[in-house]
Amino acid sequence: MTVTQPPFRPAGRAATAVERASTALGRLRRGRLLHPAGRSFVGETVIWGTPGPPTGVALLDQPGQYRTTIRLSKGTPTPGSWPDVLGLALRLHSDGGRPFDLLVSSSGAAPVLRNLPLPRRRFTGTYSTITFYRAGRRRLWLAALADPDSADLGRSLAAASAATRTDTPRLVLAVASAVGTWRLVGQVILGAQLSAEEDSALAFDPVRNLPPELRVAGPLAWLRDQTYRGSRRARGATAQSGGSTATTV
Repeated sequence: MTVTQPPFRPAGRAATAVERASTALGRLRRGRLLHPAGRSFVGETVIWGTPGPPTGVALLDQPGQYRTTIRLSKGTPTPGSWPDVLGLALRLHSDGGRPFDLLVSSSGAAPVLRNLPLPRRRFTGTYSTITFYRAGRRRLWLAALADPDSADLGRSLAAASAATRTDTPRLVLAVASAVGTWRLVGQVILGAQLSAEEDSALAFDPVRNLPPELRVAGPLAWLRDQTYRGSRRARGATAQSGGSTATTV
């Protein structure tokens, strides 16, 4: 898989300033700057293929099965089951190539609301990429939606962990245009929880760890890139740190 370069070239001084500030804040926090409280799991992603017109992204359009590392998190984080902007991070591992890191936040499913991070209590619900991707000339939003036939993930990280010990919770992957309805393309299955050490070592790069046909876009793309760079640097992590090699569900 080829290395995808970001499509933006912000002013060097601004980018450096954001990265340095993120590094400093991460060191003060002594951990992740973004979504510090979370639980990670082994899992599996099954892609069914895109119904209707193809997206132009082979990973979404063609059926496949991928070993996946999954992280559920709270953004602030608020204690227990208090409302928060919830996060879902997926790392789809490919044989011999770069992974696909998909990071989505709790949001609404409607066209306007899929662009806004929204606090909520339950880990079962809609997660959207908030900002959009470009695949050629197409603008795409990706999401993880609730599976009505799945076990509930509950209102806290502890409840989500408990759900994976007694069942195999699932979420549905979907893709949409700016105003279109969600088209279901696959399923994410959560398996066994990883250790706290494995969760701490895991780091994502939602800008560069992408399929070759996909690139991040939108006004906040460069800010996200520099913030994640700084957070990883503060922890001594790389863009591909962590990720379980354990057997999936």
